[in-house]
Amino acid sequence: MHALVTGGGSGIGRATCRQLAADGYHVWVCDVDIEAAERVQGEILVAGGSATAWHVDVSDETSVEALFAQVRATAEIDCLITAAGIQLLDHDAPVHELDTAVWRRTIDVNLTGTFLTLKHGVRSLLARGGGAIVTIGSPDGIYGMEPRSQAYSASKAGIHGLTRAMAIHYASAGIRVNTVIPGFINTPMNAPIIDNPAAFEQALAAVPLRRVGTPDEVAAVIGFICQPTASYVTGSLVFVDGGLTAQ
Repeated sequence: MHALVTGGGSGIGRATCRQLAADGYHVWVCDVDIEAAERVQGEILVAGGSATAWHVDVSDETSVEALFAQVRATAEIDCLITAAGIQLLDHDAPVHELDTAVWRRTIDVNLTGTFLTLKHGVRSLLARGGGAIVTIGSPDGIYGMEPRSQAYSASKAGIHGLTRAMAIHYASAGIRVNTVIPGFINTPMNAPIIDNPAAFEQALAAVPLRRVGTPDEVAAVIGFICQPTASYVTGSLVFVDGGLTAQ
């Protein structure tokens, strides 16, 4: 079995690579930071798993196309996870203040990057005869929970819509498509909040479980969705958020 994870060098992507390797997959650890990808590859190998590190810039179709050409030359992927993403916290803003370059960079990586990965990844899954796809969403893309992060919210809302439309279209081809929506998770992306005591307490107060989640907890759900035991799960928005969005 083979799994491909973009954004696999850190955070939820890293945890997902480790989870899938433990589940018996050969994992393609793909990241724009090749050194980070190679570190995760090393962690998997030390733990007795199997992995390949690969550089990819998901916002560049040539880079994405080269990745899947290499994958097709050596393997058939069974599951695809699009965990690559950015959040430009210090630059995102309400639309009347939002720099167009910040908007474009956010959309290019988060939404267009997901689209390009899915475009070429689905071709591989169609040739294989089916498989599982998991995209990474956000509560911001549904509830506007960070009102100033309007580029980020738009990018994630686009991912949610794309995922659900794909789930309907590709169901007959045996491809399941779901979105996992993490809440307040201890990742590098959330470090500016976690490292600020006041901001951390404010964020934690909104979580009914009253703690920050871990990347491993998100990865465990992603791992389940990729398994044959989740064969009737498609088109779902799966929340892993400690009750954040249940209020």
